[in-house]
Amino acid sequence: MSETTRDGDVAVGAHQSSDDGLTATELAAEYGLSVSGARPGLVEYVRRLWGRRHFILAFSQAKLTAQYSQARLGQLWQVATPLLNACVYYLIFGLILKASRGMPHGTYIPFLVTGVFVFTFTQSSIMAGVRAISGNLGLVRALHFPRAALPVSFALQQLQQLLFSMIVMFLVVVGFGSYPRLPWLLIVPVLVLQFLFNTGLALIVARLGAGTPDLAQLMPFVLRTWMYTSGVMFSLHHMLAGRPEWVIRVLQVNPAAVYMDLMRFALIEDYGSENLPPHVWAVALFWAVVVFGGGFVYFWKAEERYGRG
Repeated sequence: MSETTRDGDVAVGAHQSSDDGLTATELAAEYGLSVSGARPGLVEYVRRLWGRRHFILAFSQAKLTAQYSQARLGQLWQVATPLLNACVYYLIFGLILKASRGMPHGTYIPFLVTGVFVFTFTQSSIMAGVRAISGNLGLVRALHFPRAALPVSFALQQLQQLLFSMIVMFLVVVGFGSYPRLPWLLIVPVLVLQFLFNTGLALIVARLGAGTPDLAQLMPFVLRTWMYTSGVMFSLHHMLAGRPEWVIRVLQVNPAAVYMDLMRFALIEDYGSENLPPHVWAVALFWAVVVFGGGFVYFWKAEERYGRG
């Protein structure tokens, strides 16, 4: 009459009756049974997710290792891909379109490389998140675990990839005259805030992607538009000089621009605070808390629907 799950819940047919004439619902109420796969409360869900922290870490590391396992250069592509993108953008925007105008000599290349690496962190987290459920249906249907573990693990995978890639980013920055100094310590809170923001976005698009698989095909166009309006290849402060102040501020508080500019401010000696919007740390904290908290609740509300149908 019932099937016991890993967490001890029991699935009971809603209309099945016992020999005593009691319905399954009445029996469940009498003996304190619950529906298998029902969404737990938010606090209980967080507790279960924390209990799977070792799985989340191991899964993210396994995905990171397998990502380039078929390539001859292997894990070197973690660094080579964003670096090649930076070279292409430098050719087009730096040399042809002269996007470096208004910036101190020797600043544009570290500015560009930092922007590409940091934006790629957000971009890759979203692209991995949108397929977190739809691309792992076998795992979702076979095992009982909080489904948020998947988008969280994919965001963690991208963080590990960024940390590995930052070795090259540091070498580029130092090579152009910005040596380690006290502001480099700001890298840690910037990465923490951006990771929370990226995880929240991954949770949001994971739920959307689970119901609409075509979203994975649309997302690259959305992300490309976001990249061009975030100042990855050019300084918003210099490029928009003369424009209405409110236009500049709206583009500067865009979360992708906020985290990129904070990282540039920390790493590049000639990238001063005049390039940052007012109350930039408050804005960065706001985006991280609101998107992560809202994304987590939004994902949790559809927990029982993932992998069904």
